[in-house]
Amino acid sequence: MTSAPHRIVFANEKGGTGKSTTAVHVAVALAFRGARVVAFDLDHRQRTMCRYFENRADTMARRGIELPTAECHVAEGMDESQFEAFVGEHSAGADVVVIDTPGRDDPLARHAATTADTLVTPMNDSFVDFDLIGQVEGESFKVKKLSFYAELIWEARIKRSRAGLEQNRREMDWVVVRNRTGYTEARNMARIEQALSEMSKRVGFRVAKGLSERVIYRELFPSGLTLLDKGHLGDLGTSHLVARQELRTLIANLRLPGASSAAPAESAA
Repeated sequence: MTSAPHRIVFANEKGGTGKSTTAVHVAVALAFRGARVVAFDLDHRQRTMCRYFENRADTMARRGIELPTAECHVAEGMDESQFEAFVGEHSAGADVVVIDTPGRDDPLARHAATTADTLVTPMNDSFVDFDLIGQVEGESFKVKKLSFYAELIWEARIKRSRAGLEQNRREMDWVVVRNRTGYTEARNMARIEQALSEMSKRVGFRVAKGLSERVIYRELFPSGLTLLDKGHLGDLGTSHLVARQELRTLIANLRLPGASSAAPAESAA
């Protein structure tokens, strides 16, 4: 019996967290390691992830080069069962499925999140983004309750366990990725770390350091290139090299199939 592809879902109901950028770079990183990656973009209006891969294909054709990439499909106007059939049809023979969800509340995005083997929730290092997973007291900054989204994932894990899905697929690994940490004031960063530590113990997610906000990511979109495309980016400055190492560390911390796990995940504590 052929095992199902490992499903990585990038989900956050808030926009502007670097979700699609992270999804593309992770997909390409796995393709570089020889995995066959099929991607699904649930944001049929913006189509950021699929547009990125279209730009990548255009660059390859224009320059006459071959680069590791992913096949990308846009999901539109589907219910849950139709979406699962759509994924099954297009991911036959794939090693990894990457799903990028819209930065808003969306029924299909909720469903996709509950089916993940690896659920990646990028967040900017602020309490505005933290509110997605939990609410904190205004004075002490202690967590007072889980958010609807955290409860959704918690219940999905329980349902998945009861259904016996772990017999065929591993337990969901939820990773909260902290992007833009370099832009957070030190005291506020410490408060966020404390709140994330408390939340991780309640809900069971891991925390990983993500990507700083760098112009390079926005500059790469038109060409569809990534920081991993050595030899095709021209001369790289120090900031580009730092960003590449940042990306490598993140990918290792996600502990994905075929990816190195040499770099330990950032502790939530």
